[in-house]
Amino acid sequence: MTPLRPLLRTGAAALVLTLAAGCFAGGGSDQASDGRISVAMMQPPRSGLSPLSDDAFKLSRWSTAETLVQLDADGVAQPMLATSWQRTDDRTWTFDLRGDVTFHDGTPLTSKEVVASLQTAAQASPVPRILDGVELTVEAPDADTVVVKTAVADPLVPQRLSSPQLSILAPKAYTTKAVNPVGAGTGPFELVKVDGTSGATLDRYDDYWGEKAKASGIDARFVPDGTARAAALRTGDADVVESVPVGQVAQLDEDLVIEVPMPRTNTLYLNTTKGPFKDPTVRAAAREAIDRARLVKDVYEGRADEASGLLGPALPWAADLRSDPEYTQLLAQRAEPAKVDGVRITLGTFTDRAELPEVAVLLEQELEAAGFVVQQDVREYQFIEADALDGAFDAFILSRATVLDSGDPVAYMASDFGCDGGFNIAQLCNDDVDAALDRAAQVEPGAERQRLTMLAEAQVLGLDAAVPLLHERVIQGEAQGVSGVERDPRERDLIDADSSAGA
Repeated sequence: MTPLRPLLRTGAAALVLTLAAGCFAGGGSDQASDGRISVAMMQPPRSGLSPLSDDAFKLSRWSTAETLVQLDADGVAQPMLATSWQRTDDRTWTFDLRGDVTFHDGTPLTSKEVVASLQTAAQASPVPRILDGVELTVEAPDADTVVVKTAVADPLVPQRLSSPQLSILAPKAYTTKAVNPVGAGTGPFELVKVDGTSGATLDRYDDYWGEKAKASGIDARFVPDGTARAAALRTGDADVVESVPVGQVAQLDEDLVIEVPMPRTNTLYLNTTKGPFKDPTVRAAAREAIDRARLVKDVYEGRADEASGLLGPALPWAADLRSDPEYTQLLAQRAEPAKVDGVRITLGTFTDRAELPEVAVLLEQELEAAGFVVQQDVREYQFIEADALDGAFDAFILSRATVLDSGDPVAYMASDFGCDGGFNIAQLCNDDVDAALDRAAQVEPGAERQRLTMLAEAQVLGLDAAVPLLHERVIQGEAQGVSGVERDPRERDLIDADSSAGA
């Protein structure tokens, strides 16, 4: 199958280039000369850059707002505004604050400001998703210490506090109903201006507690059109570009394109409670029918990774643990594929991710070659989600983030495959799966939690409740001479103190 991505016609290309140049007027090489970095962001703010929304990730990617804790590549908590912490009992954690931090308005950081920020998040409506279902209270026994308590034992408290939605801001940010992060962060760059949904301006904060930023500032522009973002990189109007569309890569210098594995898996969920896929042998037949290499080649033009499980290369520890004897034993218990002939199934997916309808076309071909008769139902996500969650489809293709804000995949697996999971499209309810998820959830982050997480994956795959298809990559553009830009699978970091646009 030839991907449905025709090259731009000359006139359309010229229009896009004009628009891109307008977005970055005065940017690119001119900005590099004065040490500023121009960035083309994929999405405009949806909530005025409030840290209590998904806009928080923009603040994090610009290194303007910071959290108590940050995560390393393995999802292990590391110091940020807190220098150390300890678990004093099952429900209580004590954090020691960094002593030389000032907010961008000059206010010193103390426990009072930390408590105010975290309490605002905990009492927000809606609550930031990292705190969904978590009852959290915060106290300040002295100016340098913060005590966090949860209603039930929670080994992930430090990881939760790494979420950009729990950024610590100066008191000035909370003086109106909407949280305003302008001039209120602690990072190496100060947010000085927001131009609605057009862009934002950040300047280097010279009193930063850590390493002084190499760049003198960041000029961010919001460019939802992927063709325009690619054009901005190609013409030199942007130094860094978020999420270059796969279909635009061929028109770019390969040296400017960086592929980063994402913790996001395209998965075929199979309805385990009703319809043909209630039978595990029929689920096994669907699993055997799928050619992952073809999906990666024909739909993603080779810019994705074939899936061996639910968790992909963005979690580097996952692959090695699949050789664990207990893991392989669980997979060996899979049902043998049935021979199907004329079995009718409904296959759903959505249009919001451009590749998924193409994936559905190829899967229909492969499943019908195996003996299924497939009826597709493809809609916008907002119009199909409720039916998918209600089990209206025999099979559903979903692009799913496998690591939520805590940096840990157990919450995703519990949501998608636990009996009480809120996103259980497979309608799976299995005692062994629930027990495996519970065991993993009780262990503090580290090697043992990772091992138990993979055993839970094996339980799910052993039932063929889900067929992982591929792991997505994000394609990031970086102009020639740019250095020190973060290539973060979790898309929390982008420009930091070490980033430079070059000469």
